[in-house]
Amino acid sequence: MKKNLATYFIFTIPFLFFSQKKGNVIPEYGKTYNVVNPDYKTDTLHDLKVVFDIGRTFADSSKVNPLINTAARFLNMHEGAGVSTEKLKVALVIHGSAAYDILNNENYKTKYGIDNPNAKLVSALSEKGAHIILCGQTAAYRNITKTKTLPEVQYALSAMTALVQLQNENYRLINF
Repeated sequence: MKKNLATYFIFTIPFLFFSQKKGNVIPEYGKTYNVVNPDYKTDTLHDLKVVFDIGRTFADSSKVNPLINTAARFLNMHEGAGVSTEKLKVALVIHGSAAYDILNNENYKTKYGIDNPNAKLVSALSEKGAHIILCGQTAAYRNITKTKTLPEVQYALSAMTALVQLQNENYRLINF
């Protein structure tokens, strides 16, 4: 019995301590791991302005694009670490094949046969103040008009333009 109990704890304790947890900002998305007492401390006093460069989609069109989900992780993780949500400024610059991930449900369904799994995430990000910016060059190349995208999407001249302007406004680039 003691051996079985020990085995049980050996296999369950890691899941309890190292499982991803829902955040407070966007609970449905952006799960994070708890990091207890990190050596490199999180600055909770200054704005954290970030721009995510999102230029690709993934093979499974029935799942949320993990690069878009990273923006929710950023918000949840930093709020959980004590950064006020007013200090968290997020922008996503979408280009390349990722442009299909911000199609409205009607157009996503035409392309993939299902509703857009990113729609609720994009809406939640926008509600929390994130800017969702589509490269106008990508949109033109892929024939994606404003009527085909989610309502939260803003069009830019190009991804390059948006990335430069946001960095000029002290947004820090995160590119995966």
